[in-house]
Amino acid sequence: MTLNERPSESAVLSAIARTAVISIAVAFAVMAIKYLAYYVTGSVALYSDALESIVNVLTAMAALAAVSISAKPADDNHPFGHTKAEYFSAVFEGVLVVVAAILIFREAYYAFLAPRALEQPALGLAINGVATLINGGWAAYLVNRGRSWRSPALVADGWHLATDVFTSIGVIIGLILASMTGLNVLDPILAAVVALNVLWAGYKIMKQSLSGLMDEAVDAGMEKRIRAVIQESGHGALQVHDIRARTAGRMTFIEFHMVVPGAMTVWEAHVICDRVEDALEAALECTDVSIHLEPEHKAKAEAPVVF
Repeated sequence: MTLNERPSESAVLSAIARTAVISIAVAFAVMAIKYLAYYVTGSVALYSDALESIVNVLTAMAALAAVSISAKPADDNHPFGHTKAEYFSAVFEGVLVVVAAILIFREAYYAFLAPRALEQPALGLAINGVATLINGGWAAYLVNRGRSWRSPALVADGWHLATDVFTSIGVIIGLILASMTGLNVLDPILAAVVALNVLWAGYKIMKQSLSGLMDEAVDAGMEKRIRAVIQESGHGALQVHDIRARTAGRMTFIEFHMVVPGAMTVWEAHVICDRVEDALEAALECTDVSIHLEPEHKAKAEAPVVF
C-alpha cells in the first residue's frame, strides 16, 4: 500500500471498534464451547480453561470501551487526545487474568485432594480442540490488525488469547496422557500449570501497558527511523538535537530542537519545519510533532542530527 492509499484515521477507528465488537462474540462462543467440554468430562483442567474464557469475555468488553474512548478527538480537558485509554484496558485485562489464576489454583487444590476419573475424555477433548482452533485464528488476527492499526487494546487481547491457546494445547496433551495412564492426579496438576501460565501472561500484559502509561520512549528501531526521516528532510537547518519520542496508543509524539542559521528569516525556518513535519507524518502515521527553533549558537555536541 502506498502512502496515498493509506486508510483514513476515521476508517481505522471504525475498523478497530468493529473488531472489538466481534471479539466479544468470539469470546462468548469460545466460552460456551469450553464449558461444554468441561461439562462432558468433569475435568478441572478443562474447567480452568473455561474459567479463563470468562476473563476473555470481560476483557473483550473492556477493549471495546477503551477503543471507543480513545477514538474521541482532543478537547479542552484532553489536549493530547484520549489514545491512552487503551492502556487502561490492557491493565484491567492483566488484573482479571491474575484473578482467574487464583480461582484456577483454588479448583486445582481441591481436585488434587480428591482426584476423580474423567468422563468421555475423547469427546470433551475434541470439543475443547474446536474452541482452541477458533481462539488461535482470532488471536493471530487481533495481534496482526492491532499492530497495523496501532491499537494496544487489540494487541493485548490477541496475546492473551494466544496464551489461552498454548495452555489449551498443554491441557489437551496432558489429559490424553491422564486418560491413557489412569493417573487422574494429572488433571489438577495441569490446572495448576495453566494457572502459572496465566499469571505470567497477566504480568507481561500489565508491564507493557504500564510502560505506555509512564510515557516510555519509543524503541531503538523507531528512534532510528525518526532520525533518518529528519536527516532526509531537514536540509537548510544546521542541526537537530534533544530528540524525544513517546507512544500513546496509536499516536506517536515527537519533540526536538532544530538549530538554524541566525540570519535565516522566520518564514524560511518555518518552511523547513513544515517539510520535516510532513515527512514524519507521511513516514510514521498518527504523529504529533513539536519543533523548537534555535539560533546557531545553541548547537550541541551530544548526539545531534547534523545536515
